[in-house]
Order: sequence, then structure tokens, then C-alpha cells
Amino acid sequence: MTLERKISKVFKLNDENWMKHANPWSVWTRYSVLPIIIFAFWSRMWIGWWCLIPATLSILWMFFNPILFSKPKSTKNWASKSVLGERVYLNRDQIPIPEIHQKPIHKILNSISSVGMLLAIWATVYYSIWGAILGVSLAYLGKSWFLDRMVWLYEDMKDKEETYKSWEY
Repeated sequence: MTLERKISKVFKLNDENWMKHANPWSVWTRYSVLPIIIFAFWSRMWIGWWCLIPATLSILWMFFNPILFSKPKSTKNWASKSVLGERVYLNRDQIPIPEIHQKPIHKILNSISSVGMLLAIWATVYYSIWGAILGVSLAYLGKSWFLDRMVWLYEDMKDKEETYKSWEY
């Protein structure tokens, strides 16, 4: 089982919920998660332990965002295809992906994103605005580039697998 499949189980991404997450509103509002979490925990400076309320709400937003929206009217857009590509990628242990997509770039991009996340966490603990900005920027640069690669993967795989063809409408 791929790490990505394990993560998708934590977020309760079954077939129906993956399609909800493929809604462009889900994808684009997902970019709000990290700044909202940082701000929520940063609010401890102003409201003390009451910061646990916005912190809890921000964590809930992170978990419910992928399933909050309805299925998209169409999946023929970059945001939807990026999510569908993630589904293809997490299935790579069951359905092989083309060799061109087996390069280490995915790990490099996820590493960049992870470094950004760690920097954002550090910045949140130490109230570093520049650390937070750099951390969020790195996290989103890595994630956005990764998602763009997932669009490419999906485009390469959708005509090769009957299952993947059914996702596009």
C-alpha cells in the first residue's frame, strides 16, 4: 500500500469523496488551509489558550475540505485533473504508471513541500512572519508543481485504463 493511499484513508477519500475533492472549489480552497492553521495557532499571542478554538476549527477545515463540496459538473479542468492524477499516482502499486512518471521528481517536490511545512511550523512557534511566508511559499510551490505533474500523469493514463476514463466528464 502506497503512503498516499494510507493518507487518503485518514481523510476518508473513498470513490465518492475523491470525486467531491475533484471539485475545483475543493482544490482551490485547500490552499487556504496552511495560512489559516498558522494564523489560528499564532493567535495565542493575542487570545492565549482561547487560540485552541480557531486552531481546532482550522484542523477540522483541513479534514473536511476534501469532502465538503459536491462532485464537479465537469472534471475537464486543471484542478480536477490534479486530484484525479493523485488518485492514479496512489494506485501505482496496482496499476503501473509510465516510466516517464517514475522519476524522483515527485519525491523532490514532496520534500520541498515538507521543508516548507517544517519551516512554517517553526515560524508559528517562534512568531517569525518571514519564516511563515517562506514556509508557506515553499510548501505551496512544491505542492503546486507536484499537482501539475499529477495533471500530466492523469492525461497520460486516462486513455489507457477503463477506470480512469470514467472519471472524466
